[in-house]
Amino acid sequence: MRKLIFGLFIAFLPVLGLAAVGLPLDPIKTDHTDKVSLQRGAALFTNYCMGCHSMEYARYKRVADDLEIPVELYEENLIFTGAKIGELMKNAMDKDTAAGWFGAPPPDLTLETRLRGESWVYSYLRGFYKDETRPLGVNNVVFPAVGMPHVLVDLQGLCAVEPNIGKKASVEPLSGNVNNAGVCPDYAIEGSMSGAEFDRAMYDLTNFMSYMADPIKVERERLGIFVLIFVAIFFVFAYLLNREYWKDVH
Repeated sequence: MRKLIFGLFIAFLPVLGLAAVGLPLDPIKTDHTDKVSLQRGAALFTNYCMGCHSMEYARYKRVADDLEIPVELYEENLIFTGAKIGELMKNAMDKDTAAGWFGAPPPDLTLETRLRGESWVYSYLRGFYKDETRPLGVNNVVFPAVGMPHVLVDLQGLCAVEPNIGKKASVEPLSGNVNNAGVCPDYAIEGSMSGAEFDRAMYDLTNFMSYMADPIKVERERLGIFVLIFVAIFFVFAYLLNREYWKDVH
């Protein structure tokens, strides 16, 4: 038993090490049953992300059906490349051209939340700030020296200092001042949304990306409950049968 415990501890050491050195993030819990949130997220992704990023492991038709968006409405408002509703969600950007602009071609985002985690994506989307030393004039507290422009600047604005990502609000006992009340304490450029509105929009976008990475999650979890119930019932009969077989063995 001690050898087993020691082996498990050694196996989890890399995970513990990554957790210890990881950046502080703003945690979120996504909800794939919230169709309204997913619909808003799909609109945000199509309008702000899909010009550079693709989701080439998914099809428009599957998204429209799962999010309960009529096909005609989806084609009219969420497909800008001339693709058919049954095609994969690719964009028209040439990868070599994109690499020349940004230093590397923008990655496909179908599995991004499974690769980095939902909280990472949510924090990253809200983590841009002004940095004149960078080629595009912006940096990101979650992904330092990022090569991506702040495409959501018209919504969020541009933070003049590093945003408060992964920092909880606190109240000074003497003055009563609230520290870290919002993500951005000072804006270099004002956006069209308030801080709370932008946080909600980024939740919707992250929720949609999380759904895209695991579109059968809700159905999988529903079936999992029935499987566990079956296993529990089967265990009772297996136990009784085993006891019956061995009752005369001494």
